[in-house]
Amino acid sequence: MIRTAAICMVCLCLMLVPAAYAESPIAEVICEPTSRMHEKLTRQFRAKRTATGVRSPEQVMEVWTSKSGDWTMVMTYATGTSCIVAMGHDWHAHADEDPARG
Repeated sequence: MIRTAAICMVCLCLMLVPAAYAESPIAEVICEPTSRMHEKLTRQFRAKRTATGVRSPEQVMEVWTSKSGDWTMVMTYATGTSCIVAMGHDWHAHADEDPARG
């Protein structure tokens, strides 16, 4: 019985180890007033808003990119708050396609 409990405990510990390494680069969603978020992205990260799309009447999704290829996806709300929901690198724009025209 003790041996079975020990084996279960070891298995549980081994299952938790990969989760610690799979942590997101942004552990929490970062939210700011929209004007402050835009200022930080422009000044601190030297990013420009390169794409937007309406998600709902209350939400607009924005993609901000820098010349180095870093990108930030921001959800902007009608309340005046914007939140970073994803970040990454190696952004490549595909300007030859017009998704709105299909």
